[in-house]
Amino acid sequence: MRTNTYGKLHNLYKSHRGYISTRGLADEGLTNRQIAVLTEEGYLERVCYGHYWMLRCGYEKPYDYKCIEACLSNPKAVISMKSACFYQGMLETEPEVLVVSTERTDRSAMKTNFPIERHFFSQNNFRLGLKNRKTEFGCYNIYDVERSICDILRLDDRDTNDNLLIEMIDFRKLKKSQYERLLKYAELFHKKRFLTTEVFDKLSAQDE
Repeated sequence: MRTNTYGKLHNLYKSHRGYISTRGLADEGLTNRQIAVLTEEGYLERVCYGHYWMLRCGYEKPYDYKCIEACLSNPKAVISMKSACFYQGMLETEPEVLVVSTERTDRSAMKTNFPIERHFFSQNNFRLGLKNRKTEFGCYNIYDVERSICDILRLDDRDTNDNLLIEMIDFRKLKKSQYERLLKYAELFHKKRFLTTEVFDKLSAQDE
């Protein structure tokens, strides 16, 4: 390719922090063919439909890049359950798949370079506990810790729920105010019975 093609890419390095849309590349004057060649040559990584990571931009991908890329693929998706707990410091080990949730009516495809486990929630409860996290590389939606724990209890394999929840509490103890929010979520979803006596004792004993 012509030298000015690479020059256009270097201009984008200065104005963007790693991620760029196909539209952003086109606005700089790059054609679809040039974008494809730059991808083949290792200058661009296609992270999802319509979005790229500039591999030689001088930045390393952030630790939460999967969250950003999932929400680039579907801006309405929410990081959920075990993944939400991990990215908020409640789990030491990153789950093997990124867990996300979307509304039941949202059937748009989510294609990323890493595996995704997708749950569909009703519209009435979808926004409960939803937060928008903004970073220097991009933004993404994530459920708060209390909602995430409640969703684990009600949706994950029942045999592993208590051990996982206890592991979370051992790693970073929940405050009593957080436990009260967790109870409210459990009552709302009619799953309060999943909070066993052992878990109840551990949580209710926490200080403010």
